[in-house]
Amino acid sequence: MTMSRRKTISLLGGGTILAALGAGGTFAGTRTPSKAIAPWGLAGGYDDPRLNALSFGLLAPNPHNLQPWHIALEGEDAFVLRHDQSRRLPETDPFDRQIMIGMGCLLEQTVLAAGAAGYDVALEIMEEGPQIARATLSKGGLADPLAAHILQRRSCKEPFADRAVPADLAGQLAPFADIHTDPRMVSALRELTFEAWMVETTTPHTMQESIDLMRMGKAEINAKPDGLDIGGAFLEGLMLAGVLTRDAMADQNSTAFQQGIDIYREMLMATPAYVALTSETNTRSDHIAAGRAWLRLNLKTTALGLSLHPVSQALQEYPEMAPHYASAHGLLAPQGHTVQMLGRLGYGPQTARTPRWPLEEKLIV
Repeated sequence: MTMSRRKTISLLGGGTILAALGAGGTFAGTRTPSKAIAPWGLAGGYDDPRLNALSFGLLAPNPHNLQPWHIALEGEDAFVLRHDQSRRLPETDPFDRQIMIGMGCLLEQTVLAAGAAGYDVALEIMEEGPQIARATLSKGGLADPLAAHILQRRSCKEPFADRAVPADLAGQLAPFADIHTDPRMVSALRELTFEAWMVETTTPHTMQESIDLMRMGKAEINAKPDGLDIGGAFLEGLMLAGVLTRDAMADQNSTAFQQGIDIYREMLMATPAYVALTSETNTRSDHIAAGRAWLRLNLKTTALGLSLHPVSQALQEYPEMAPHYASAHGLLAPQGHTVQMLGRLGYGPQTARTPRWPLEEKLIV
């Protein structure tokens, strides 16, 4: 979560944040949560081909950055991916559909990393229970060009440039997802995604779920490198000033809450195109497949110099979201299919690496 210098200074009246930054930007220069982003630098540094591939896989996108996986090694060539069921989003993802999509992202990125190292991966998907998939590695895999972009991939939660996505690039993305660039559809989706986000934000039990997962400031992020990281010099300046607190973000009458709405609306309205993934059925295998497809789409957008940001609030399956869920499916899947993912597409700035738990913390016996 980031905020522009202009907005931050306006919130604080200028003085406090500028004082916190200090001469020479000393405060700003110490706000990087280096421990939390260390797994990005460690990826590819393992002798065991399974661990080597998984060290890249765990960098994959996943809902609320829960990193809801456990990994058990089997024998000398296999591992089992399990759902850590203490990591769920029961308010906004009551059926774990989005959690399973995140599992698919990890599996696909692991497969790509294994292929780049010369290993093939055979996957067996489990339809029920905490075991998600069994993967068996064997020599002979081929490198996929998308693997070269794993370390540059981001989910860009920033306003996009006022620049259309060219038709030739949209055409290159068409094999990966449904690409929507028609101005009428884009306008409808801008409003839908904002209205759906407002439902999640103004419904106390769904907003509290996000607040409970916020890691505020460098110390918290390093201590628990999962959830929603809120850091950087500007935001930590707000925390020091007492403007940005968990209570303020839950209080719909607070300045922080109202400013958050303005910032998010500005971001959503700065969207020139959208992508959607749909499936004919809605099984765990479909969810895993959607995650694998989303990960490949994200890597392809990175390769093309584009940015991608999931905005799937309208696809969530809790009662307060039902009208927007129906609207999203009417727009994006009129044939009766299930919309698994919806995202913004455009030209965005490069953003920071997202915190991750070290691979060793995710291995179980």
